[in-house]
Amino acid sequence: MELLPLLTVLLLAHAAAYLAWQALARRRRARCYLLDFACHKPSDDRKVTTEMAGAVIERNKRLGMPDYRFLLKVIVNSGIGEHTYCPRNVLDGREECATHYDALEEMDAFFDDAVRGVFEKTGVSPRDVDLVVLNVGSFSPAPSLAARVVARFGMREDVQAYNLSGMGCSAGLVSVDLARQVMLTRPRTMALVVTSESCAPNWYNGTDKSMMLGNCLFRCGGAAALLTNDPAYRSRAKMELRCLVRAHIGAHDDAHAAAVHCEDADGRLGVSLSKALPKAAVRAFSENLQRLAPRILPAAELARFTVRLLARKLMRRKLKFEGPKINFKTGVDHFCLHPGGTAVIEAVRKNLGLNSYDVEPATMTLHRWGNTSASSLWYVLSYMEAKRRLKAGDRVLMVTFGSGFKCNSCYWEVSKDLDDAGAWEDCIDDYPPETMVNPYTEKFGWVNDLQGQGGAFPF
Repeated sequence: MELLPLLTVLLLAHAAAYLAWQALARRRRARCYLLDFACHKPSDDRKVTTEMAGAVIERNKRLGMPDYRFLLKVIVNSGIGEHTYCPRNVLDGREECATHYDALEEMDAFFDDAVRGVFEKTGVSPRDVDLVVLNVGSFSPAPSLAARVVARFGMREDVQAYNLSGMGCSAGLVSVDLARQVMLTRPRTMALVVTSESCAPNWYNGTDKSMMLGNCLFRCGGAAALLTNDPAYRSRAKMELRCLVRAHIGAHDDAHAAAVHCEDADGRLGVSLSKALPKAAVRAFSENLQRLAPRILPAAELARFTVRLLARKLMRRKLKFEGPKINFKTGVDHFCLHPGGTAVIEAVRKNLGLNSYDVEPATMTLHRWGNTSASSLWYVLSYMEAKRRLKAGDRVLMVTFGSGFKCNSCYWEVSKDLDDAGAWEDCIDDYPPETMVNPYTEKFGWVNDLQGQGGAFPF
């Protein structure tokens, strides 16, 4: 009988030790380190110069003078420069008859540059990869593109491969979240996240203005990143993921239809960007920030915001305060924003109370690379690194928007001082440029002076 209390104590101690060990194991699995990443830099012969863009427009005989004026206005205000890239079939004048091979060729060029590049930068072998998560929104062949990566790089037979499609510009962080969730169940996992978009088969050739916008904004690009929860790689990692928040407001019809891959009235395929998109973006952004703020901001800032909010309600009138309602700079050092367009960048800047320095990485990425869809955030992050902005202990907030409608965000802590120029290496010293004046105005401004509804696009 005297042994019973001793056995009870021993059992309780054993149970407590087991629970503590389990908690520690879960915490270790919950770690997510960004080992490194690589952005795709297509060959220079694929650059979209002013003259090349004009030639593509001229080839579309369905366009009339009102369409030319509309395109000129959009391009001039787009924030895009003359060094973005388009698929090779467009360069060859085959944008209306893209083949399956054209799309695969575009993807293979990306894989051979970015995916191979991240393996070379880290020294990680493709055989060391346990998990592949790939997202390409509007091209989903069989076998899948994820399977194509596995085959192209000779990965192990037990590798887990996930292929995401139709997720839009916000898919990059969806892929990161999927990799993170898998890591929670598997210790010491090496994950390859591959993100891009297929432009080759999706160039719009009609006259629907809501679908013509895509040709002015979207360009070729892509990125590959290696993530791991293996503590052995902690000292080599660039950043550590602290939290990730996803907001999806697709239950609202107008938000669900804000960005749609569809056919126009004449049966021509393209991406329609509706007038409801800005409203949907604001709503999704608000939903995301409500859950994000308590997780990344200091208690003092949250308390200050709460006091201001209560004061407003108690006085039953709208008080006018200077600056933003809540100061995100108290918890964030760098803002990695989706360069979806000048309007998107400006809207986020105003909502978060940022200045031109804060949004410079997104603005310069849009100018140099265009909107490369889900991979855009990695080009923005690469700009920050190339400019040597990222120091050990800094906190980086990524924010992106995508069809559905979604707003996703994630919060990273920089592990060490970073200075890799990556895809920006040959041009980073030229940014920011002395002037952001778009050359299309000087070249094609005469379009606004012509009368008439039809006619060619003369040079």
